[in-house]
Amino acid sequence: MATHAPEGVTPEDVRRVACVGAGVIGGGWVAHFLARGYDVTAWDPAPDAELRLRRLVDAAWPALTQLGLADGASRDRLTVTATLEEAVADAEFVQESAPEKLDLKRDLLARLDAATPPRVVIASSTSGYPMTDMQTDAGGAGRLVVGHPFNPPYLIPLVEVVGGERTTAEAVAWAGRFYEVAGKSVITMDREVPGFIANRLQEALWREALHMVANGEATVKEIDDSITEGPGLRWAFMGPMLTFALAGGEGGMAHMLDHFGPSLKSPWTRLEAPELDKTLYDAVVSGCDEAAAGRTIADLVAERDQGVIDVLRATGRLPGGRKEGGK
Repeated sequence: MATHAPEGVTPEDVRRVACVGAGVIGGGWVAHFLARGYDVTAWDPAPDAELRLRRLVDAAWPALTQLGLADGASRDRLTVTATLEEAVADAEFVQESAPEKLDLKRDLLARLDAATPPRVVIASSTSGYPMTDMQTDAGGAGRLVVGHPFNPPYLIPLVEVVGGERTTAEAVAWAGRFYEVAGKSVITMDREVPGFIANRLQEALWREALHMVANGEATVKEIDDSITEGPGLRWAFMGPMLTFALAGGEGGMAHMLDHFGPSLKSPWTRLEAPELDKTLYDAVVSGCDEAAAGRTIADLVAERDQGVIDVLRATGRLPGGRKEGGK
């Protein structure tokens, strides 16, 4: 049976990962894999890619140290190559994190398929495109999967895994298991859904927030506070479905739907995106500047990272165990 992995290499045996694309998401993946004890090769076409990547990894390392580094984890295990081909030449898994442009993704995945050793699984970090649309130009499309992370990939556990129409079930299963071994929390989807799962939910909230700003109904700070001081506290350990089930008391979700179901027809939400005109654009940007209250992006990143660690620790979800074999 096809396993879509190098001969003899199981997800548990992987030692070298290639990361193609080294921006915020790709760089976050690099930091995560280094912290889990892998050797990482990386490539990005930007002229200052290595400088930016190493700066991102250095910034992430204190948080990763708090989480607990795997045996042998070291920033010295990162190699930035001059070409894509060098990056994937000895890879046992490839994570692609290029910009969200469909033509670019198609071309890059075809190039990766041609350059990567046979049977090695190649995953895309795409946040919206279905793999079916991206794998059109790749001869070895069976090994191409989506491995959709959340920012920052070195802290947020979730990764959504799904294949395209030409992807083999074995490749999807192999990728899902690899991510688990690499310390991620995996949802393996059995079908392609536009925007995947978590992004669909995030997008609905984001659109409603933009409507409220556009209509003068709430400020940026009020919107953020309404989540961090309200339902966000529950969502950190219990999702929206079970949270609403509890609203039904002893009757659970059935009572909740009977009691509150009619309100679903109330004109509370507007899922159509508002027009992002200059007025709304300026209101959102200035509102974020005001909410930051003088904190720099670096300050906010550090605050976010520490907050995620605190939530993971408080809810007992710090990554447990370390990769065996010092890797």
